[in-house]
Amino acid sequence: MPDLLNAKLSRRAVLQTAAVGAVGIDPALRAAVYAAGSDAPEKKEVKIGFIPLTDCASVVMASVLGIDQKYGVKIIPSKEASWAGVRDKLVNGELDMAHVLYGLIYGVHLGVSGPKKDMAILMSLNNNGQAITLSKKLADKGAVDAASLAKLMATDKREYTFAQTFPTGTHAMWLYYWLASAGINPMKDAKVITVPPPQMVANMRVGNMDGYCVGEPWGHRAIIDGIGVTAVTTQDIWKDHPEKALGTTGEFVKKYPNTARAVTAAIIEAGQWIDASLSNKMKMAETVADKSYVNTSVDAINQRILGRYQNGMGKTWDDPNHMKFYNDGKASFPYLSDGMWFLTQHKRWGLLKEHPDYLAVAKQINQIDIYKQAATAAKASVPKDVMRTSKMIDGVVWDGKDPKKYADSFKIKA
Repeated sequence: MPDLLNAKLSRRAVLQTAAVGAVGIDPALRAAVYAAGSDAPEKKEVKIGFIPLTDCASVVMASVLGIDQKYGVKIIPSKEASWAGVRDKLVNGELDMAHVLYGLIYGVHLGVSGPKKDMAILMSLNNNGQAITLSKKLADKGAVDAASLAKLMATDKREYTFAQTFPTGTHAMWLYYWLASAGINPMKDAKVITVPPPQMVANMRVGNMDGYCVGEPWGHRAIIDGIGVTAVTTQDIWKDHPEKALGTTGEFVKKYPNTARAVTAAIIEAGQWIDASLSNKMKMAETVADKSYVNTSVDAINQRILGRYQNGMGKTWDDPNHMKFYNDGKASFPYLSDGMWFLTQHKRWGLLKEHPDYLAVAKQINQIDIYKQAATAAKASVPKDVMRTSKMIDGVVWDGKDPKKYADSFKIKA
C-alpha cells in the first residue's frame, strides 16, 4: 500500500511540475496546480443556464464545438427567460451553473437580491459589449448622451423611465453610474424598472421606457429596428469591465470541485477560440443567432462582435474595446477587485445598508485557485495580480485598495 501511494503521489508530482512548467506559474502555486486528466470530473453532465445574449457565446461554443468533452464533461445549455429565473434555479439546484450577471451572484451571496445562499464565481465570461440605448423620441429632442439627457430632463419636466435587467446586476450599475456622471440621481430623478433582456426592444417600441441598459444584441437591435440610439457603450464607462460570470453555488464547488475545474477550463478555451480570429467570431455569431440561443438575425450580432459600431444617428466607428471573451486572460480571470467594485456600488445605491468586508467577500466568492488550475489545463495566461486598476468615465480611479472610502466618496448616491 505505501508503495502504491508513493507511486500515485510521484505521478501527480510529475504531472503538476509539467503543467507548471508549461505556463510558468509561480512556484508557490505548484501544490495546488491541476494536472489535466489526473482528477476526473465527479459529474459528467452539467446543466448551464443562459439568457439570450451575445455574451453567452463561450458557454454555447464550448458545447457546440465539443471542447467540453476534451475535459471529460458535457455541457447542457439551458435557455432561461429572466435573470430572476436564473437566480432561483441556481439557488434551488435546477441549474448546476449559469451564464449570469456578476453582481447577481454577489447580491445573492449577501442576501440583497433574493434568497441568501453562499455563491461562487468560477470565471468572468467577457469584457465590454453592453450599451445604453435612448429612445428615438428622446434623441429627436436632443438627448443623445448623458449631458444632453440631463439638460432635457431639467427643462422638460416629467417622469423619465429607464430599464435595467436585475437590481444588483451589471446593467443596473452601468446605468446608475452613467446617469450619476451627468448629475442625474437614478434613485430620485428617474423611475427605474427591471425588464428581461430579450424584452427590452419590444418594451421600448411601445413606449414603456425612455432608455435601457442591456447586453448585445439588444442595443444594436434597437438601431436596426429604428426605435433607439446608442448613447454610450459600457466600455466607454469602464474599459475592459467585467460583465457576465460563470456562476454557481458554494455548495456545488465543494461537492464537485473537479467538475467545476473541468467546465471552467472548457469555457476558457472556448473564449480563446472566439477571440482567435474574425472567422471564428463570424461562426460564433451564426451559431448563437439561432432560435435555440439568442433567436435574432445574424446581422444583429456580427457587427458589434467585430467592433463595428453605429449609433443610429449616422455615426459609425470601429471600437477596439468591443466584447472579448479571452482578451489575453483579462476577460476570463475573476479579479477580486472586480467583485469588490460591485459591492461598492451596491453600498452606494442603498442595496447594502452597511459596509461589508469587501475583500473577504470577494475571496469567498471568486474561486481564484480553481480558475488558475483550469487555466493551466487550458494553457491560458493568468494575470499576475488578483487586483487591477481601472479609470471610470468620470475620471475616478478604482484599484480596490480602500473600498470603504471609494464607496463613500460619491456625491450622488442613495
